Amino acid sequence: MKLSLLTTTKIKQILVCSTLLLLGNAFASFAYGTAELPYYNSKEFTPHWIESGSEALNGFHQIPPFSFTNQDGEEVSEKDFDNKIYVAGFFFSTCPGICPMIRSKLAKVQEAFIDDDNVKILQHSIRPHTDTVELLKAYADKNGIVSGKWYLATGERDAIYSLAKSAYFASDDLGNLQNTEDFLHTESLLLIDQNRHIRGIYNGLNSASVDYLIADIKVLNAQLTFSIPTE
Repeated sequence: MKLSLLTTTKIKQILVCSTLLLLGNAFASFAYGTAELPYYNSKEFTPHWIESGSEALNGFHQIPPFSFTNQDGEEVSEKDFDNKIYVAGFFFSTCPGICPMIRSKLAKVQEAFIDDDNVKILQHSIRPHTDTVELLKAYADKNGIVSGKWYLATGERDAIYSLAKSAYFASDDLGNLQNTEDFLHTESLLLIDQNRHIRGIYNGLNSASVDYLIADIKVLNAQLTFSIPTE
């Protein structure tokens, strides 16, 4: 498939990032037997190996509170993800470039955890002024996006971009016009744990990277399930 909307430089960046992410995940699996996942707190995405529950996590980077509107016209906030694991990313509904490819990979995540309420997906629109609730609802219905499992968030542009750059460490180029049809946005998907810590970064264009994402969700999910007391 020819990616006409991606520059040669962008393609090279994607390939390099994919390789690094795959190597990083492979090393982590080898070194830690996938028993623990690292924590991240900067745009360099340097892994920090910290034991869950450690005092070292006090004050460690977390996704801050937020409030947007989902495709059903309902408020979506950090409260919807209390004690949940979620995959975060960015898109816009009329994107003709990488968004459909990322969406197809996220559909695999949705399918893998469709009956598991512990796991959710959250995509933030980088064009909220055009991505109205009505448009997002039509987009969700057309593409098999399940309400309550996969959230499409729109709202104030400044709030979304601030969250993207300061919380998820998206590039400062996010939202810049690339050409007359497309905007720059990240192909990265981030894995967020039940305490709103970043636990992984994956290339949403790469099938193998998304397979690692699914495997890492299962690692976190096993720990989450184990930590929840039964009545």
